[in-house]
Amino acid sequence: MNIIIKKRFLLYKGYKFKCSIGKAGVKGNKREGDNATPKGIFSLGKFYYRPDRIKKISTNLSCKKIKKNMGWCNDPGNIKYNKEVNHKKIKNSEKLFRKDYTYDAFIVINYNSKPVIKNKGSAIFLHLTKNYKPTAGCIAIKKNDFFKLAKIINNKTRIKI
Repeated sequence: MNIIIKKRFLLYKGYKFKCSIGKAGVKGNKREGDNATPKGIFSLGKFYYRPDRIKKISTNLSCKKIKKNMGWCNDPGNIKYNKEVNHKKIKNSEKLFRKDYTYDAFIVINYNSKPVIKNKGSAIFLHLTKNYKPTAGCIAIKKNDFFKLAKIINNKTRIKI
């Protein structure tokens, strides 16, 4: 069964969670920096979390603790484009260990990952929000909804945007 993103809602197994998407809406021809959420069906990657802020996790996804030096490369010219990197070594990367709450927990959406194509877009996550403001291309839901969803999905779950 797929997670479905439809008209600012995330639907899965009888749940309906309000969500936010990219400022530019959903696009089939996503490009790096266009603020669009990519259209398609994608698998889910690892569940990342801040162990200093998130104490208990219940999920069937593979988990990884976010460390202070972690980032996600958004430089199309870098060989590590759209991959986790050391934020201190890769200048053009999204910092994962943030002061705000947005990336206290997130799930990687496997967009533009196999193979990675330059300029097609990077760092597409399902992450947290408090206010449903549009994102730079990710999907964001409230923390309580995020953890309800994390409990019932697994590595075979797909997301249809």
